[in-house]
Amino acid sequence: MILIVGGAGYIGSHINKELTKEGFETVVFDNLYSGKKELVKWGEFFEGDLANIEDIRLVFKKYLIEAVLHFAAYKAVGESVVDPQKYYKNNVASTLNLFEVMKENGVNKFIFSSSAATFGEPKYIPIDEKHPQNPINPYGETKLMVEHIMRDYDKAYGMKYVALRYFNACGADPEADVGEWPGSSSNLIPLVLDAAIGRREDIRIFGTDYETPDGTCIRDYIHVTDLASAHVLALKYLLDGKGSQCFNLGNGKGFSVREVIEAAKKVTGIDFKVVEVERRAGDPPELVADSKLARQVLGWEPKYADLETIVSSAWKWHQKVCKLIS
Repeated sequence: MILIVGGAGYIGSHINKELTKEGFETVVFDNLYSGKKELVKWGEFFEGDLANIEDIRLVFKKYLIEAVLHFAAYKAVGESVVDPQKYYKNNVASTLNLFEVMKENGVNKFIFSSSAATFGEPKYIPIDEKHPQNPINPYGETKLMVEHIMRDYDKAYGMKYVALRYFNACGADPEADVGEWPGSSSNLIPLVLDAAIGRREDIRIFGTDYETPDGTCIRDYIHVTDLASAHVLALKYLLDGKGSQCFNLGNGKGFSVREVIEAAKKVTGIDFKVVEVERRAGDPPELVADSKLARQVLGWEPKYADLETIVSSAWKWHQKVCKLIS
């Protein structure tokens, strides 16, 4: 049985689908703080909170857990700056609870949802695994702290791990079984689609004077189904007895904020209001991943690199779920 912590969320629900397709039995552990029970469509469900170690012990007692995938982190960068305690308690202290119970039960295979936020301001583009890690916000610090803890647990207790550092996760399951829940995200694409569908008045562009071709920030958008396939490959890698490793996950190509907005207008056929405002603090001009290592070691190959394909999958889901919740 594979334990998916935070499996009722956006990324976790896609991983649950892919693992099930590959023949794995899964159990989702989630407190439904931001996750949705409606997204748990495969495997077992256990409602519990990582902050309560007894909840974790109960799920390990009920199921024979072989490996753990962890997605239950707070991830709003701005909020982490104004309320760092919330982030260190949930993202670090609660993860230590999980590690303690894994150790008690002899479970030593762990896949961690890390982030490009561990790198901070880029020194060079594209960003590979050797790039210096200097987070510029508490959210990034929490992810890096867990990476360091995993390294120490491997040395001391033999816990083998794979840390997958996402760049910009986006899109939705091509069959629209699961996706990003409207109103629960600060990610660009769902916000743009909210503007298109009339759930918000406009979409804001934060800064149009960056040193990029169109003046707006460039990001590496990686389709969530491609992320999910990387997790399946990482799990198989660990189950094959391979050693601990960190991988960057992105398409290796960046798209600007303007390009995303124009793609959304083309896909939806709707011309929504766009407002240009000042830059946000801490937004680097460009973030693009070098994912050669994941391709070489895991045999991972992204299938949904085209921006319009990514936006189309998100739009299909967005329309479906907005009808359900309206």
